[in-house]
Amino acid sequence: MAIQNFAPAWMTEEHQMLYDSASRFFKEQWAPKDVAWRQAGMMDRQAWEEAGANGFLCASMPEEYGGAGGDFGHEAVLILAQGSAGISGFGGSLHSGIVAPYILHHGTEEQKKRWLPRLATGELIGAIAMTEPGTGSDLQGVRTTATREGDSYRINGSKTFITNGQLATLVIVVCKTDKDQGAQGMSLMVVETDQVQGFRRGRNLDKLGMESQDTSELFFDDVVVPATNLLGGHEGMGFIQLMQELPQERLIVAVAGIAAMELAMQETLAYTKERKAFGKPVFAFQNTRFKLAECQALLMASRALVDAAMVAHLKGELGVDRAALIKYWISDNQCKLIDECLQLFGGYGYM
Repeated sequence: MAIQNFAPAWMTEEHQMLYDSASRFFKEQWAPKDVAWRQAGMMDRQAWEEAGANGFLCASMPEEYGGAGGDFGHEAVLILAQGSAGISGFGGSLHSGIVAPYILHHGTEEQKKRWLPRLATGELIGAIAMTEPGTGSDLQGVRTTATREGDSYRINGSKTFITNGQLATLVIVVCKTDKDQGAQGMSLMVVETDQVQGFRRGRNLDKLGMESQDTSELFFDDVVVPATNLLGGHEGMGFIQLMQELPQERLIVAVAGIAAMELAMQETLAYTKERKAFGKPVFAFQNTRFKLAECQALLMASRALVDAAMVAHLKGELGVDRAALIKYWISDNQCKLIDECLQLFGGYGYM
């Protein structure tokens, strides 16, 4: 039930080699630190530097900008490898699969050269700030503003639920550059957090899961950035840029869901074979096998959906609607599968 047990059409020998290397690293180097990271509510800065040194950041980015020159398949196997080690707090998929592509696909040449190499090494840690306290995921209701003042922009507003928020040193901020133009008045501003005044991080938010991933409130109080930090160099392009990146963002969530489902199955199989009740392993009971068979069928169906989406995305053919359906399906069934597995742990499932 590990990734080695099936060969999806999109996976190459190079992808498999990266998976093996990353999985080994995560299990040997990071898994022993995971309890401490969960207690701290975030991973440490050194982990990001290690990821960069090992080529685990921006693997799909062109070599000319400091990346490994791979494709999205390389990002996907890193997500799966992370999941196989039970590491849920590393925000590398957002950093490499979402933040970096915004700059790569929409940034000016100067912006690409300024930021991408430092994202690839882990010198910069990326985040994207969309959600606001009063508007949730309604992007057209964004209240954060970026006002042009000569050769700079003044940013005011607040964001919440921001992944990598405590450690991020580069934040793409969704702003209104024209409050009267709706979606057409939206722009993306890039903020290097250690280069500005008026930027504040709120508390590291407590969550039901992903305890070692920092998720934060961010505040922008008269934050002034150069006009050259407007992503792409043209106002009003933000909503279009956001929509164009949606398919990959949704696919990242689906791939992470597969990783979680696989880990749940592996852990549950191991536990039910080891744990004894009424004189025999829990795995020996017919009900246990029924439940595990149902879970395995759900996992196989979910894999098939994601694998087909991976093939389409690597060809540039994954649409927004299809990506949304796959994200919904995987997220919903991930929870169903994990809950079924949890029940087989009995009381220990609540620990």
